[in-house]
Amino acid sequence: MNSKLIEKAIELRSKGLTTGEIADELNISKDTTQWLILQMSHVNKNKQKQKPDDFAINWKTIGSSSARMDYISSALADLAIEEGEVDTVVGISVSGVPFATIIAQVLDAELSVFHPIKHMKNESAQGAISHNFANIKNKNIIIVDDVITSGATVTDAIKVCKTHGATPLAVTVLVDKKGINDLDNVPIKSLIKVNKVG
Repeated sequence: MNSKLIEKAIELRSKGLTTGEIADELNISKDTTQWLILQMSHVNKNKQKQKPDDFAINWKTIGSSSARMDYISSALADLAIEEGEVDTVVGISVSGVPFATIIAQVLDAELSVFHPIKHMKNESAQGAISHNFANIKNKNIIIVDDVITSGATVTDAIKVCKTHGATPLAVTVLVDKKGINDLDNVPIKSLIKVNKVG
């Protein structure tokens, strides 16, 4: 891990972001985030864990351009429609929402937002669907995020959406770091799939 990533994790922590929010911002796992933060701590110097097997995804060149976001979202929409007609697009907060918004426009679908556990201040049992966006009951949905790291957030989103009466057709992501084909019997559609070799 390079020192800039460590410094960025420490900076985000000092701004009050939770471990989950820092992990989302840097597109790394929560374990990697905790390890990075420990690297700057003199108190915990002797208690450092072994470095997690992970790598950061920086998609700022996409996220800083509305035109590139539009192109990428159109490609993700194309992957999603392979699974059927979509009524509602559910964006995982925070980084999945920009993609989901554009995908909903491309597919002429409604937009909903999912707030994952890792962004909640209290330790709830599961994430939540925002009441400020479309209702997903009895809808064919796709779930959208930027990166799958462990799969925990997407698995939670699938379960919560099913609990709300939705039928998840697929999960679409920019990068799948886990290299999986499905979660909870819902296909994972990624533009980039990372598979560990060796």
